[in-house]
Amino acid sequence: MKAACLLCATLVAMLLAGCGVGAADLFLVERSGVNPQAHLTLLVDEEGGVSCNGHLARAKLSDPQIIKAREIQEDLQKPASSNLSLPPRSGSVLHYYVRDESGTVRFSDNSAGQPSVLQKLQLFVLQAAQEVCRLPE
Repeated sequence: MKAACLLCATLVAMLLAGCGVGAADLFLVERSGVNPQAHLTLLVDEEGGVSCNGHLARAKLSDPQIIKAREIQEDLQKPASSNLSLPPRSGSVLHYYVRDESGTVRFSDNSAGQPSVLQKLQLFVLQAAQEVCRLPE
């Protein structure tokens, strides 16, 4: 009986401590393009953890970067919930696929009619790739 109570108390303590529970994902970005270095899969979680091309980055996002990522995720809700897809114009170099809990967005670097959040996302992806993932672009 004591062993069962001890086991139950241990399980409750683990649950309260969040043991084994990962942070929720904010968004996933798949970037592709004509240049092989353009290919990037970036997964960002709400605690600033980043996965770059399937590998956990050694560094996490800084506090200002986490705030920016959360702002982007909030601003993506409307375009993602309508599964926004903007075609590329001639001369496009980079293509983006973004998925979050609201839905998906597809666009290119020069797609017409981009909401400002997509331009913020492009800059965020570039900076995270360079600063956190330590990729050249």
